[in-house]
Amino acid sequence: MPPDLIGAACGREGKSLPFVADPVVSDPSLRQALAELLEDLAQAPQDLLLDDALMRIAAGLQRHGALSTTPVGVLAQRAVARSKDYLDAHATDDVSSADLEDVAGLNRYELARQFRRLLGTSPHRYLVMRRLDRARREMAGGASLAESAAASGFSDQAHFTRHFKKTYGMTPGHWMALSRVA
Repeated sequence: MPPDLIGAACGREGKSLPFVADPVVSDPSLRQALAELLEDLAQAPQDLLLDDALMRIAAGLQRHGALSTTPVGVLAQRAVARSKDYLDAHATDDVSSADLEDVAGLNRYELARQFRRLLGTSPHRYLVMRRLDRARREMAGGASLAESAAASGFSDQAHFTRHFKKTYGMTPGHWMALSRVA
């Protein structure tokens, strides 16, 4: 990742990156951000996932470089609320970071940082969860896996299945079978 992107995510645009004295760190959050980014190398990461990973990498540098972070203000709370509402309304659309920047009035890195602080998750993960909620409703209504994936905004059934299994610990087909029994 280019250092200028990490610098922008740290809120240090045009300045040097945080200095981390010990480059070998044990940081589960940082490890998870990198793992999610590298999870599917067959296709380029989605815009929101890339921004979230970049923000989390920057946050890891800040933690280990002892840089302070700013508290969440009222304007940030409103920006996150507008972004959340936008993601709820556009869950099946291809939402870009630029779209959320326009809605929130914050740059993508500050929005990702404040979104995680206030909602405990990233904009990308929030969007995926809304899509999974819709897919489960579609499947419960009798739609096939492919129909549910398409109607919920996933690029294909494999993408849908990967996210479903990661979130619920089972494939959507298994979930459908279990829900029919219950």
